[in-house]
Amino acid sequence: MKILQLGKFYPPHYGGIQEVMYNLTEGLNERGIKCDVLCSNMTNEYKEETINNYKVYRTASLGLAASTSISPQMIFKLREIISGYDIIHIHHPDPMANVALLLSNHKNKKTVLHWHSDIIRQKFLLKFYLPFQNRLLKRADKIIATTPKYIEGSVFLSKYKNKCGWVPIGIPENKFKVDEKEVEKIKKKYKNKKIIFSLGRLIYYKGFEYLINSAKFLDDEYVILIGGEGPLKERLQNIIIKNALEDKVVLAGEIPFEKLGNYYKACDVFCLPSIEKSEAFGIVQIEAMSFGKPIVATKIKGSGVDWVNKDGFSGVNVEPKDPKAIAEGIKRIFENYDFYSKNAKIRFENTFTRDKMIDKMIKVYEGL
Repeated sequence: MKILQLGKFYPPHYGGIQEVMYNLTEGLNERGIKCDVLCSNMTNEYKEETINNYKVYRTASLGLAASTSISPQMIFKLREIISGYDIIHIHHPDPMANVALLLSNHKNKKTVLHWHSDIIRQKFLLKFYLPFQNRLLKRADKIIATTPKYIEGSVFLSKYKNKCGWVPIGIPENKFKVDEKEVEKIKKKYKNKKIIFSLGRLIYYKGFEYLINSAKFLDDEYVILIGGEGPLKERLQNIIIKNALEDKVVLAGEIPFEKLGNYYKACDVFCLPSIEKSEAFGIVQIEAMSFGKPIVATKIKGSGVDWVNKDGFSGVNVEPKDPKAIAEGIKRIFENYDFYSKNAKIRFENTFTRDKMIDKMIKVYEGL
């Protein structure tokens, strides 16, 4: 069985979908299943490399348009190599990969469509892309969502439920390194307060302003740390200053990957306050769970976020855009902290490890 992962980018260019592609490719090859990658490069040059005995084909890109890498070379490269694979595993959304697959000689190949998210923000451009997306949905032999809830909530998947399944995203259990001295420094820096940690790009759908405003309903024994950079940083900082929350909320900036484990270990609760369906899963939730950290997340209509965090077990789910509800969720966790902490770790180990994801994906492939 030979698999080709097809998507926009691949590490060292990181993002949620790229991380899933990487963990699948690495894990499948470790199990003796041949799996290569075809993706776009970040530059206008073709690059072919061998990593841990598998191939990564990076086709030249003319640049980004509406978050899509424009790489016509991907079409020709896929046509050239497709005969060497039994299953094409395409990761959506990526219009370029979609077009490349539709223009390739793939009718005798089994196709897995990995549906990470609906296209949410580019509604105008979606009108033009929709015929291609519909052809891909119709052509796919199996459609995989990351949660069962997303299948129910996606208007695009509703016609194809008979060939939909779900495989939760999984991460390695040893993904992060921890320096205990650095953990203690973080705790001491914030005076051993109860640390509420959040992480992500400072952009519209993350809902960080509601997490910031939740500090109004928390007393001085709590501190909220928000890691990440983005276009809304100045606006968020102004909200903190305007409401005199400088002692309660800190924008920690970009946290290097090698230090991220220290923050997960140092915090008491992780909060994902996202407000739009663009947040389809929330990998940061399972990263925090791997450290036994309870979660406060939001009940976004049509998203799988509140399926990942099991309400009343691994944490608490609250309505979006409700600072008071976020604060009440945080306080509720501390009323029975050991219960939520233990169950967060259990939920991670039972559902969200890389091995669990690979086990389920192999069954999908074998079923084809």
